[in-house]
Amino acid sequence: MTAAADKWDAKYAGDDFFYGTEPNTFLVSAAGRLATGSRILSLGEGEGRNGVYLAGLGHDVVATDQSVVGLRKAQALARRRGVTIATVAGDLASLPIDAGAWDAIVSLWCHLPGIVRRPLHRAVAAGLAPGGLLILESYHPAQIGRGRGGPSDPDLMPTLDELRHELAGLEVLHAAELEREVSEGEGHQGLSAVVQFIARRPVGVSGP
Repeated sequence: MTAAADKWDAKYAGDDFFYGTEPNTFLVSAAGRLATGSRILSLGEGEGRNGVYLAGLGHDVVATDQSVVGLRKAQALARRRGVTIATVAGDLASLPIDAGAWDAIVSLWCHLPGIVRRPLHRAVAAGLAPGGLLILESYHPAQIGRGRGGPSDPDLMPTLDELRHELAGLEVLHAAELEREVSEGEGHQGLSAVVQFIARRPVGVSGP
């Protein structure tokens, strides 16, 4: 277990859900774009609120996170909501993503160092099936100092220009840097600087 995994295990310990149990509202607004019964990979799922929401819409969800404690709570939340999700514990730096395997990949508040994020995003772009969607929301470096959620290291938060570069080859459907009100449990609260990105793998592109 890594020091980072230990940190998240400690954050997720206890009965309360640090980021609440309701899904990210940007995900909710984008969910209508997903094909019925999509096979979805959720990166950095944490305690399960987003994966459980997607499973409740009838999708086949695999949720990944480095925190075993978080994923255990995700499974408990899924049982409480009467849905099923698969969980995979592990470091995203070494997560295998098979080419063309996913109808959608979701990345919400998944803040990673650039040295990890850049190759992961290349794998994400290749991992989408033709027509598959990426739905991403992250804090923007302008969030630093607000004390309302997000990392303190700007390297962990991509700009829109960085996302366009890292996810080159995908067809961009929505891309924005903006401020919005976020209310997600104890962890995310208040007016926040975020970056949003929805992109699709072009139909007819079958190789990595």
